[in-house]
Amino acid sequence: MKNTWTITRKEFRSYFDSPVAYIYITFFLMLSSWLFLRGFFLVGQASMRGFFGILPWLLLFFVPAATMRLWAEEKKLGTIELLMTLPVKDHEVVLGKFLASFFFLTVTLALTFSLPILISVLGDPDGGAIWGGYIGAVLLGASFLAIGLFVSSLTENQIVAFIIGITLIFAFFIVSEEFVLYNAPRPLVPILKFLGLGAHYDSIGRGVIDSRDVIYYLSVIGFFLFLNIRSVESRKWK
Repeated sequence: MKNTWTITRKEFRSYFDSPVAYIYITFFLMLSSWLFLRGFFLVGQASMRGFFGILPWLLLFFVPAATMRLWAEEKKLGTIELLMTLPVKDHEVVLGKFLASFFFLTVTLALTFSLPILISVLGDPDGGAIWGGYIGAVLLGASFLAIGLFVSSLTENQIVAFIIGITLIFAFFIVSEEFVLYNAPRPLVPILKFLGLGAHYDSIGRGVIDSRDVIYYLSVIGFFLFLNIRSVESRKWK
């Protein structure tokens, strides 16, 4: 774990070595707050449901932007060869990069706490639904991160990693939507409904923390981190 934490700290600090991270966080906070508050005062209800409704669509674009460079930049600059010669195991590097991006996303989401505080001043919101929404957002965001990190390991072009990351995440998110299920072959409907990242997020967002949803997200994260490790290992055989 020592090597993993060393890589985690290095990658986390690298986010803030340039103004990009500050611009990223500021833009995310401004956009999410504006999209939420423009409808909040029209509805006139002390609820965060609107915020957690738009959050997955914001993460769809912001998460691949946070992961696209993690492997692609290493490959383009050639530093991945140096990294792989260090006395660290592949899974330690992959886990370190994932945890760094996870902490970065968690910090970004934590900075939106001003919104529930504002709503608490204006009314009496459901605290369970708010905590459920944030737990769902963290699990959903972590799943997006694992997918984006894996895609970044497949290319040295950050733009390609960004576009493919959005496409793959979008596919996993909408696969359980009604319009997809309606047009899918009947035997596939239960499978697609289970695989959809969005369906499990909606369940937790209602304030119901079901262990099946948590296990599902942890499985998705574990699966794509495993693919990432295999992708890194495959470079040694080229």
